[in-house]
Amino acid sequence: MIELLKTLTNLSEPCGYEHAVSYYIKEYLEDKTDSVMIDPIGNVIARKKGSKPGPAILLTAHMDEIGFMIKKIESNGLLRFEKLGGNDDRILLAQPVKVMGTEGEVHGVIGTMSAHYVKFDDPNKVRKHSQMYIDIGASSKEEAEEMGIEVGTPVTWGTEFLVFGPEGSRKIRSKALDDRAGCAVLIQALDELKDSTFAGELILLFAVQEEVGLRGAKTAAEHIQADAAIAIDTTAVSDTPEETMDGSLGLSRGAGIKVMDFSLIVHKTMKDMLVKIAKENSIPFQLEVFPGIGTDGGAVAYANKGIPTGVLSIPSRYAHSPVEVIDYTDLEATKDLVKAFILNLEEDQKFPF
Repeated sequence: MIELLKTLTNLSEPCGYEHAVSYYIKEYLEDKTDSVMIDPIGNVIARKKGSKPGPAILLTAHMDEIGFMIKKIESNGLLRFEKLGGNDDRILLAQPVKVMGTEGEVHGVIGTMSAHYVKFDDPNKVRKHSQMYIDIGASSKEEAEEMGIEVGTPVTWGTEFLVFGPEGSRKIRSKALDDRAGCAVLIQALDELKDSTFAGELILLFAVQEEVGLRGAKTAAEHIQADAAIAIDTTAVSDTPEETMDGSLGLSRGAGIKVMDFSLIVHKTMKDMLVKIAKENSIPFQLEVFPGIGTDGGAVAYANKGIPTGVLSIPSRYAHSPVEVIDYTDLEATKDLVKAFILNLEEDQKFPF
């Protein structure tokens, strides 16, 4: 799963520009599912029937990553930018980026004042992103345009995938783990189920534009008929020493089983079922109550007449940064819980309120 995750995160696909990852996933799933398509907004929707009748289960993860968009090219070649998704101004300075120009990816950096000038400035000031700029090495507007840059060009982080940490507790550091890690979980679970029998039908939704309002999932879920759903996403842990952290969620403690966030109070039947299955299969888990986050599960639960929806969370440090970090054992636990849920389905499975 590490190589799959590396491939997915190395694709530069911010909100609204998920094309490469959409087509990669569609091609990957073509011989592993009964049908797969890309809908008009860019969502990838695949279906896989089990060997016996049963419920239709929607499994979803989002493909987009936070990023930026060029809004102006200065006369000296520096690029002004707008945010795509929830970026924190405090961490933007001096970060490498990739600008997705029409002639290919262009490497750049979000510029920062030299430390030698700090004594002439307010060292406590956090400049707004609208005051910042991206340096791609161009010395004029014309040079930047010749490099394939224009107003509306998307931008992603320029950091690379890395596995680190002690042998028994490997960590993964990368951009876009939110939520390519969830995409990897769904793909890997499907791969591992290829010789297994299960009841019902799996509907896999790889959604676009989650980071700007759950837009892809809202659109797709309105025309998908499902008996229940599970969204897989990352979640921000609270196990570091900052004074606002309470230790309620942590890395290396297992998959998160959502109870509540700002987008969803999880359907009790779904939450209880996931907890029961985790215990029966000795899969490590932690319960998550975190109002500071939302997922596509919130959009899916509203669809049609309401879909009973659970959420599995992959614990993550430094979320929405260029160096998001997850624990490989948590990733595996999340994948194992998805598989166990599918194999636990019965022909007459119900998900009552």
